[in-house]
Amino acid sequence: MSCNVKADDATTTTGETGTITINNAVDGQTYTIYKLLDLESYEPKKNEQGEEIGNYSYKPNKDWNNFISTAIDSAGNNYFDVDENGYARWNVDKTKTAEFAQKALAYAKDKTHPITGASKNKEKGVALTFENLSLGYYLVESSVGALCSLDTTNPNITIQEKNGVPSVDKTITSGGVLATDYKSNSVNIGDTITFQTTIHVQKGAKSYVLTDKMSDGLKLKDKYSEVFTSALHVEARNDDGSINDVLEEGTHYDLTKTSNGFIISFRESYLKTHENEKYQITVTYAATLTEAAVIGGAGNTNETYLKYGVSSESTPSTTTTYTFGIPVFKYTGTEKKALAGAKFKLYTDAQCKDENVIKVKVNGTNYIVGETDGNNNVMTSGTEVFYINGLKAGTYYLKEIEAPKGYNKLANAIKVEITNDGKVKVEENGALTDVTQVDVENKTGTVLPSTGGMGTTMIYLVGAVLVLGSGVVLVTKRRVKDK
Repeated sequence: MSCNVKADDATTTTGETGTITINNAVDGQTYTIYKLLDLESYEPKKNEQGEEIGNYSYKPNKDWNNFISTAIDSAGNNYFDVDENGYARWNVDKTKTAEFAQKALAYAKDKTHPITGASKNKEKGVALTFENLSLGYYLVESSVGALCSLDTTNPNITIQEKNGVPSVDKTITSGGVLATDYKSNSVNIGDTITFQTTIHVQKGAKSYVLTDKMSDGLKLKDKYSEVFTSALHVEARNDDGSINDVLEEGTHYDLTKTSNGFIISFRESYLKTHENEKYQITVTYAATLTEAAVIGGAGNTNETYLKYGVSSESTPSTTTTYTFGIPVFKYTGTEKKALAGAKFKLYTDAQCKDENVIKVKVNGTNYIVGETDGNNNVMTSGTEVFYINGLKAGTYYLKEIEAPKGYNKLANAIKVEITNDGKVKVEENGALTDVTQVDVENKTGTVLPSTGGMGTTMIYLVGAVLVLGSGVVLVTKRRVKDK
């Protein structure tokens, strides 16, 4: 694709046209040219070193006349001397060319100025060339960064693209159970996660703005650590050690905190100090996993991307933080009738020591990891499965603290494992088995006979009859004898 806008309104008296070719142009990036000066006539000539020493006659392009006539360097000198006939000559040291180019580009970007340019997007496999240009002195800009090349079409010039496409890479450096690629982890709700974003800065860096977006379950901490009291720690380094900067907010970058993350705008004054080098900027910060976290499923994402140049944007880099839950079903009998009133605690050690209990609090009909407002008991409702949510991957022990009335309490804790992908396993006969829920059975015995029941009553009655019978016989015998 190309979007061509007329870059010049004047026609050179030479009647010639020229081209500008950009070598190593980056695919997908936009290149824009601005014609600052019209080349009225020229006599090319080079010295033994191949340097141009010919004669050139320039006049300011009408849209740039005001800028060319008034632009001054840091010492207050005009970059160009425009004589009474309207011809322009370079007036200061040639080392200030890049400085002039930056100011010219800023002038072109100011929408109050009637400046137009010619723009093209680099297509893959196709050379990038601006053709049929009236001869003149051109400023070239790249959306990768400010290429800011200044050269004269006499008639053809080739400009080397020295800028590269920046990229970002986000990793998790600490917090919970980390994946080997540092792109994901699992933590308990309330835990702190440390993130680090690395920006691979290219030569000619311009207009770098880093955006970080967190999902609802993540909240940026106001202090990155006890050592670094600000939310972010920003450093710049390169491989040979020539750059080793600690960047400060308000001096090297500006920070805007948002409802779901932050935005860093790097100041042009800092980027310019290393404009001819490749290096890395690292942004380190911490976030807390909150009660708004997604349990299992897609997890809780943290995405970052970089805007740069005119309107370009890097490929996003994303990390994912997971937290999981244990489903528990308390029942009795072969028909698996739900039981109410059982109390459990969850531990991280087989001995179920108090100091290793998982702190939980009620969250609707379930329980969630967090600072407890009770005794850390989880109690069955007797109507459905309940969940203990907000757990990182690991091994846990579910211990019954109190059985429902009339039921036998479990003698041993149940070993439960949450895998890194959130699956729940229960130990059965010494082996871990995948389950959809942790089934916990309570048993009860039958009612034993009572010592005051009908059995002893009948014995008492039979005994009384025998005693009475014996008495009657004894009395009868005595009466017969007396007679």
